[in-house]
Amino acid sequence: MADMSPLFRRKAAPRERLVTLVRKPGCHLCDDAQAVVEKVCGELGVPWEHKDITEDPELHDQYWEQIPVVLVDGRQHTFWRVDETRLRKELTD
Repeated sequence: MADMSPLFRRKAAPRERLVTLVRKPGCHLCDDAQAVVEKVCGELGVPWEHKDITEDPELHDQYWEQIPVVLVDGRQHTFWRVDETRLRKELTD
């Protein structure tokens, strides 16, 4: 279904989405990003998780220059700064 044209894809309900915040300890941008993710996901009922880039070599290799990184359903949504309006739109459209 992931390869299907967006025109034919079923729109997922917010609770069926997953937001992943890739972060590291002591990162002030990561703290700011987490506050936005918590707020938006909390208001929309979207599950979210955070992953520590220092504990996952694959994430480290892929994203070390971009953290914090926000993934929506496993795809990169944004990095460095999280825009609340843009994240909300991604999760509701």
